[in-house]
Amino acid sequence: VNGASHEVAAPDHERLLTTLRERLHLTGTKLVCGRGECGACTVLVDGAPAYSCLTLTAACDGREIATIEGLARDGELHPVQQAFVEHDALQCGFCTPGQILAAVALLDRQPHPTEDDVRRGMSGNLCRCGAYPKIVRAVLAAAEGADAHG
Repeated sequence: VNGASHEVAAPDHERLLTTLRERLHLTGTKLVCGRGECGACTVLVDGAPAYSCLTLTAACDGREIATIEGLARDGELHPVQQAFVEHDALQCGFCTPGQILAAVALLDRQPHPTEDDVRRGMSGNLCRCGAYPKIVRAVLAAAEGADAHG
C-alpha cells in the first residue's frame, strides 16, 4: 500500500475499504454508498481504479494499492492534487480522494484527453456538490501541466 508492504490478518470477507481505514488507518478513502455506485472509495489496484467497498482485501494479496495518502511525494502534491486545488475542484471534499485517484488513472492511460474523454473517464465518480465543471477543468489542466513538464 502506497509503496510499503503490510501484513494484515483480515477475514476472507473483509473489504479493502475496511482494511485501509480500520487496520492501516488510511482514512482518506471514504465510505459513502458501500455498493460501488459513487466512487468515493476509489483506490488504484495495480494502477487501475477500483471501488474499495467492493474489493476484497484477500484479492489484493501481492498487489500494489495506491490511496490518496500515497500520491504526494516529498511534501509536494501530485500534479492532479495541485490542479484540484488551483481550479477549486472540490467543495465539501468528501468525494475528492476518489475523484483524484480516478483522474490519475485516466491520465496514466490517456495522457491527452479531450473534455468528453474526461467526462466519460470520471463518470464512475459522483459529486453531490456538483463541482463537475471544475473537476473537468482540473483534470485537463493536470494533463496540460504534464505536457509542459515532460
